[in-house]
Amino acid sequence: MGRAFTYVILGGGVAAGYAALEFTKRGVSQGELCIISEEPVAPYERPALSKGFLLPEARARLPSFHTCVGDNEERLTPKWYKEHGIELVLGTRVKSADVRRKTLLTATGETISYKILLVATGARALKLEEFGVTGSDAENVCYLRDLADANRIFDAMQSCPGGNAIVIGGGYIGMECAASLVINKINVTMVFPEAHCMARLFTPKIASYYEDYYKSKGVTFIKGTVLSSFDIDSDGKVTAVNLRDGSLLPADMVVVGIGIRPNTGLFEGQLNLEKGGIKVNGKLQSSNSSIYAIGDVAAFPVKLFGESRRLEHVDSARRSARHAVAAIMEPEKTGEFDYLPFFYSRVFTMSWQFYGDNVGEVVHYGDFSGNTIGAYWVSKGYLVGSFLEGGTKEEYEAIAKTTRLKPAIEDLGELERQGLGFALTVSQKPLPSPPVEVNGFGLVLERPIYALHATAGVIVAASIAAFAYWYGRRRRRW
Repeated sequence: MGRAFTYVILGGGVAAGYAALEFTKRGVSQGELCIISEEPVAPYERPALSKGFLLPEARARLPSFHTCVGDNEERLTPKWYKEHGIELVLGTRVKSADVRRKTLLTATGETISYKILLVATGARALKLEEFGVTGSDAENVCYLRDLADANRIFDAMQSCPGGNAIVIGGGYIGMECAASLVINKINVTMVFPEAHCMARLFTPKIASYYEDYYKSKGVTFIKGTVLSSFDIDSDGKVTAVNLRDGSLLPADMVVVGIGIRPNTGLFEGQLNLEKGGIKVNGKLQSSNSSIYAIGDVAAFPVKLFGESRRLEHVDSARRSARHAVAAIMEPEKTGEFDYLPFFYSRVFTMSWQFYGDNVGEVVHYGDFSGNTIGAYWVSKGYLVGSFLEGGTKEEYEAIAKTTRLKPAIEDLGELERQGLGFALTVSQKPLPSPPVEVNGFGLVLERPIYALHATAGVIVAASIAAFAYWYGRRRRRW
């Protein structure tokens, strides 16, 4: 027995929901599209799991955060899928894929065939056992990747009001879960091997800003060491965490956030892989022309930097889903995916956004004892990355546009002095492109003389804008 569809989305996360909506916008017919997911519910916005879902009051619960509400689009409830003739195959694991025959075999023995497959399998949370530590099956040890994990964390919090939570890991999951635990009046200790939190993205100075804020909320940081073992009682619950440095921490619950690994297993040996994910081209198409990949599992070319990246963030999942469907449905009208890497987080009353790449020299700006701070990254004479905490919608848009423009930077000190004002000014006008190599001849075109005039004008304008911005902020404080 089996079923056949024109389009199959494998995976039921954020990317799947946004892809389904895009398919309907582009005229998919009823009965043509199927979504296969291991989870028992329709696709939802995963960021809610570490935030609204864990709130002590007015908690977010389904159906309120089904996709695609996270990007101000329709909320796709199970009823929506039924009305649009989209088959939801939920609670179903695919155990093998045959890309030559274009078939998927489920754990129940059903064969589902496709003409076009959209792989949105995402990633799984790394387990402690992969690092030689046992105890993940203890009742009060939690991970966070799906709805079942979030329910487990919530139940653990409810069972130990005012208790002690140990958070293993200082990345996204660790920082966001720690904030939610504090809001629930749980005592939190964070443990990670790096020198500071969010080590893959934050500079030491930016990390210190957030760590100080967390400390003011009662969070304790233990850095430079890792979990070595658990003390577990006769009921199978962890009662203490043992660290490699010899410390013993009493624990009522443990949250583990030590990274993820893309779910590529079904396609290893069948598709080209790169950077841990499925290698795709600018149309999100894999080495097999009938298969596309989106979200965390896809390694795609980032045009701005001239290399492939695999990005682990919800914005990339949403945008890659839309683009892949456009490429599938209207290939002649769809160009290459031109994505500006974007990451963000909201914890407590804080909110930051980052665009681009965190390579090269760093220029910090803002009042690090106040509410608004930022940074630029400059590589090979060009601005390639921007970070801002506490900005307005317009300010975030300004740093995004400025990063995409990659303006030339000649004076780091002047960039620091102008701070956010630089982005506010540069974002208002296009800048000349950097020198371009002529194909075939190896000739490099020199920058025209008007670029120097434009640069000088931008610097003057940015200086004025920086002063105006500073003065405006000062007046608001008065």
